[in-house]
Amino acid sequence: MSSITDEKTVTEEIARLEIQPTAARAQLNHSPPPPPASDSHPAFPPNGLPSHALLLLSDSALPLGSFAFSNGLESYLAHHPFPANPKAASEAFSHFLTLALTTLATTTLPYLLAAHRSPKQLPELDATLDACTLCPVARRASVAQGKALLTLWERALRTGAGDSPAALALAQFSLEMRKTPLHCDNDDELSGHFAPIWAAVTCAMGITLHESTYTFLFNHAKAVVSAAVRASVMGPYAAQGVLASGWLRGQIEDLMAKNWDVGIDDAAQGVPMCDLWLGRHELLYSRIFNS
Repeated sequence: MSSITDEKTVTEEIARLEIQPTAARAQLNHSPPPPPASDSHPAFPPNGLPSHALLLLSDSALPLGSFAFSNGLESYLAHHPFPANPKAASEAFSHFLTLALTTLATTTLPYLLAAHRSPKQLPELDATLDACTLCPVARRASVAQGKALLTLWERALRTGAGDSPAALALAQFSLEMRKTPLHCDNDDELSGHFAPIWAAVTCAMGITLHESTYTFLFNHAKAVVSAAVRASVMGPYAAQGVLASGWLRGQIEDLMAKNWDVGIDDAAQGVPMCDLWLGRHELLYSRIFNS
């Protein structure tokens, strides 16, 4: 019995001696020894929390009316029906989505970039974009979503934005918009196009230019994919597969890189056929979308 007790005492002494060097080194470095693994917890808040404002603006339930527009898909289907083969139909839709994103990036993205970089130029950018938007159907869609976003900003998003240059520019722009008579076609009046207003709102909410641009293009892709589901081009699971794909992310990043330094003077329609499909939407025998 005594030998067992002595052995236990020796074991405890060895364990105590093994801990001493670690404690001594920690004391020498003026830092406490590390806690046991079972007691360690990550600090809060952790780095890399998602932007609350960005999550809000990327929500599909945002009342902008974006999903009332097919962005040319319905007209495209009337002129180029997708094949019955699911694989071929998927490839055809991917081609159309590429064209839709390219059109948005080449015609509209330069105005978004310019408005985010200099919100005080919002009225001039809106007027220039209105003059350069030749397709009346595309113009109506842009203005409808822009006015909806401006209303959303005033009624819900403006709280807590402070008096940043972008917030002040939006306030002045909204004031001028109220002076514009309904259905006014005067070239000197503001129209309220979507892209510049989106840029000013995201800037006022503290969203970076890269995040604002990516979300703008991704939201457009979501609207087109949603239209494809409602037009029976694909099912909801296939639609989510498109949105989650690395292919779509690569498309958006590539378009951002190609158009990042393009000014509004060089903005142009990259896919002229998209304007034709949009313009012929009103001539369809039956329609389920506004454009």
